[in-house]
Amino acid sequence: MEEKELSRAIKQQLLEFYDDYLTDRRKARFKEVIKYRTRYITVVLEDVFQSHNASAVLRSCDLTGIQDIHAIENRNEYDVNNEIDMGSSKWLNLYRYNAKKHNTMDAYEKLRKEGYRIVATTPHQHDFMPEDLPLEGKFALVFGTELTGLSDTAIQHADQYLRIPMYGFTESYNISVSAALSMYTLSERLRKSNLQWQLSAMEQEDILLDWARRSVRSSENLEREFLKRLGVKK
Repeated sequence: MEEKELSRAIKQQLLEFYDDYLTDRRKARFKEVIKYRTRYITVVLEDVFQSHNASAVLRSCDLTGIQDIHAIENRNEYDVNNEIDMGSSKWLNLYRYNAKKHNTMDAYEKLRKEGYRIVATTPHQHDFMPEDLPLEGKFALVFGTELTGLSDTAIQHADQYLRIPMYGFTESYNISVSAALSMYTLSERLRKSNLQWQLSAMEQEDILLDWARRSVRSSENLEREFLKRLGVKK
């Protein structure tokens, strides 16, 4: 069912409908978690192919309150390991880019249209660290594949660059560690700032409705019957 087919009033009625199918504990948990969700920061993964790393990044996104993940699949298909992500993918929005052989610029263009600046996580001459990256304006953190990092295209067309300091012999952090360190530091800075990082009321409603659907068994059938009673066609 396409969300655009449902009016705001119908969505609100659906939320009330699902209340009867959710425990008080689950509803209280939803209300608590949604307060800390954000789309001010989003995460982009380019060609990450190891499922345990992909899953660990999803888990970190959930724990730091980042709602949206964008997976670019040029050579490798994005895969999730349920044992590692611990169910976090159930509560996140995943957008995949795999229509072409090279999809990085499609992802960049979509994100820029949505008001994001592109921050590539790679050492660069003019880079920032998580502690000093400017927070003004929404931004997308782009992480590359485990072996070779970001593609030249991803690096060349980024707006800014981010790196995490390293003081050992190893060349780089594992991608899941790099993502977790970056997201934690930046999301904590954001929440302590005066910037408007929270979701809008409409965004919260849409996400809460998705969460309710994913929590209730046979939700599609239940919702179809409910909408039928309201006279709403799918």
